[in-house]
Amino acid sequence: MTKTALITGASRGLGLALARSLAADGWRLILTARGADPLKPVADEVGALALAGDVADPAHRERLARAVRDHGGLDLLVNNASGLGATPLPPLASYPLDVLADLFGTNVLAPLALIQAVIPSLRERGGAVVNISSDAAVEAYEGWGGYGATKAALDQISHVLAVEEPGVAVWWVDPGEMNTVMLADAVGAGEAAAAPGPETVVPTLLRLIRERPASGRVSHA
Repeated sequence: MTKTALITGASRGLGLALARSLAADGWRLILTARGADPLKPVADEVGALALAGDVADPAHRERLARAVRDHGGLDLLVNNASGLGATPLPPLASYPLDVLADLFGTNVLAPLALIQAVIPSLRERGGAVVNISSDAAVEAYEGWGGYGATKAALDQISHVLAVEEPGVAVWWVDPGEMNTVMLADAVGAGEAAAAPGPETVVPTLLRLIRERPASGRVSHA
């Protein structure tokens, strides 16, 4: 049976790199990202269904869940889409609370809502969830308090989900620093360019998917 994966934030970075690898392994892919223009060539390249939109939008999540049903179910959900929050990165003492509330909506509530939308299919097929976390979830980095708080919340949601859903594998993965647009927005293009490319993290994700170890937090080294 052909396996199906839904990847958010799939138009660039780690989402794009993982989509390419899973397509090469014969997976059927449903890809989403906010921008239709950058997403379409990715979907064309890997032979995937492209559904552009914001995962924080309930109507878009319903479109994704409907696509899962139309494809006969889901084996893997990768919650990779994420926001950075306020830039330049502000200290918590002056962090704009409206921006932080929106960031929790994107980085915490949207992944959980998408899990809720597709969990029946994941249960039925003994599927898996990969939530992309960060070392900022567990370490104190100046300026990263808002983003780190959202990732810490996502970690805890993942941990509890793993207990509540023993038939579904749940991994929350810290990929480490990657040369991505998000990192460049945070620290500058020059410093970001010194970080490894997102494709270096893909073997860690493929190992989880293929070997299916126990649910838990995974750090890419």
